[in-house]
Amino acid sequence: MTYSVPHTLADETVWVRIDGDCIVVVHCASSGPVEVARHQRSTPGHPMIDDAHYPPRPAGPLGRRPRPVSAAEAEFLAIGDGARTWLVEAAAAGTSRLKTKMAQAVTLARLHGAERLDWALGHAAMFGRFADGDLDSILDAHPPGQRRRADDVHSLQPGTAAWGRLGGDR
Repeated sequence: MTYSVPHTLADETVWVRIDGDCIVVVHCASSGPVEVARHQRSTPGHPMIDDAHYPPRPAGPLGRRPRPVSAAEAEFLAIGDGARTWLVEAAAAGTSRLKTKMAQAVTLARLHGAERLDWALGHAAMFGRFADGDLDSILDAHPPGQRRRADDVHSLQPGTAAWGRLGGDR
């Protein structure tokens, strides 16, 4: 069973005793034993956690940014903000084989350019595309330099010639 104690007691020794229906936690300080927590008794699988035992949360939204712990991770994150966003979203989604997919992205960045791959990673993150081959698919769907523009000959928009036939003599 799990019971919380104040965060300031991390790595300190505490004693736990049962007092009726309560669990009493006592810290063995140099000045003598001091009660630091009291919880209702619980059953296995039901932890008793007191939010006051944890340090205060920082103000505002948590601007978490991944920190590389290896050269491979640093190379992936150097691709750009799209890579950082992809990594955060992929981890939050529980994506498997992240290191392998990051290495594949670095290889794709060498082939297609970091800017283009960063764009693809950002879009993959935005749409939750973390499966094998998703980056290849996004890059294939948007070839470099190809502009898609409909002109008058290849447009699905009907022209105005039919309107001219309706009442051109009036």
